[in-house]
Amino acid sequence: IRAYRVRGHLDAKLDPLGLTEVVPHPELDPKSYGFTDADLDRPIFIDKVLGRETATVREIVKILRETYCGPIGVEFMHIQSPEQKAWIQRRIEGAPWLSAFDGAAKRAILEDLTRAEGFEVFCQKKYVGTKRFGIEGGESVIAALRASLATAAAGGVTEIVVGMSHRGRLNTLVNVMQKPFSAVFSEFQGNSAAPEDVQGSGDVKYHLGTSTDVEIAGRQVHLSLQANPSHLEAVDPVVVGKVRAKQDLVGDVKTRRTAMGVMLHGDAAFAGQGVVAETLGMSQLVGYRTGGTVHFIANNQIGFTTVPKYSYSGLYCTDIAKSVQAPILHVNGDDPEAVVFAARIVTEFRNEFGVDTVLDIVCYRRHGHNEADEPAFTQPLMYKRIREQRTTRQLYAERLAKEGSVPADESARVQSAFNTMLEDAFQAAS
Repeated sequence: IRAYRVRGHLDAKLDPLGLTEVVPHPELDPKSYGFTDADLDRPIFIDKVLGRETATVREIVKILRETYCGPIGVEFMHIQSPEQKAWIQRRIEGAPWLSAFDGAAKRAILEDLTRAEGFEVFCQKKYVGTKRFGIEGGESVIAALRASLATAAAGGVTEIVVGMSHRGRLNTLVNVMQKPFSAVFSEFQGNSAAPEDVQGSGDVKYHLGTSTDVEIAGRQVHLSLQANPSHLEAVDPVVVGKVRAKQDLVGDVKTRRTAMGVMLHGDAAFAGQGVVAETLGMSQLVGYRTGGTVHFIANNQIGFTTVPKYSYSGLYCTDIAKSVQAPILHVNGDDPEAVVFAARIVTEFRNEFGVDTVLDIVCYRRHGHNEADEPAFTQPLMYKRIREQRTTRQLYAERLAKEGSVPADESARVQSAFNTMLEDAFQAAS
């Protein structure tokens, strides 16, 4: 059981493209511990571990593989705190994400994916060849962000400060920060945005920030997205500095839970830019701590043009986060329910323990670094596979129709209604 808690993530099904070769780890094989086939069905007393009084080796392995070798890989055994480790085990073991969502929740996730995909497809049609650094291939990142904000709001957070680079920023502006679609379309057409909405005036649209009050989970929450130059992770210390200042202003100097920082990173930048390690390294210092930052990684598995094994030393782009004992969840981006479940877990863990947490969403980038680039020049095999890959929304809609949660005609109506709304916003902006 301990071996699966430590090594199970090595066997997890994380790559939606199926290009990553998963080599079974010997420590996950019962035979490594002297068990033979004759032992597999013998009951063993395990004293409520895995929620069972007794279980056979076969049953134990089944539960462990569902928990640690499915669409979520969990790295937490580097954490020194027994309380924190036990919290994760209670929340993860038994694969509760398999039954965590009712029909309404599944439909809500489908709607998030529809909005994320629909916006990018619409922009691709209306503004052919225009750079927007879309999030196609990683649409479940938007569902994760929305789930995290709702979880934080339900936990009493009233201010959320978001920092991110350019990948998916426009999608985040409209679908998370609730910036009007017509305003974004107007900027595409060369009009200046309303001055009061712009932070970072004069910069290109996929570097702009915004600030707004929204109602989330029945609570009023102030959201702000920081303007960011092209230097990707340069915004990280800005986010934590702003969160710290907001907490100080309202006298939240002990628990530091009223305001929360959320950072959306690229995989190569998280591994490669020193400012990430510097910001993590200060996260628990008395003079700088903010009650923990929630880190999301849109892991395109390619960086700019290079696959992970040629990009950084180590197994994962998230390895630097182990230096501050942050729990790290890796999740398959084409399993939206697992993504949303994991987003809730990392946010709840932050609220509970006041430390940084990391969610690595393993996805892909459907187009080039920007929409004018041809990625097949540098990664022909990966992009051959991507061209064959149906979108995350298509796969999820088919899954919901098959299980009877959301019929195919209903998911088609959701998509049609959103496209109509986009067309109306486009006309209003013209």
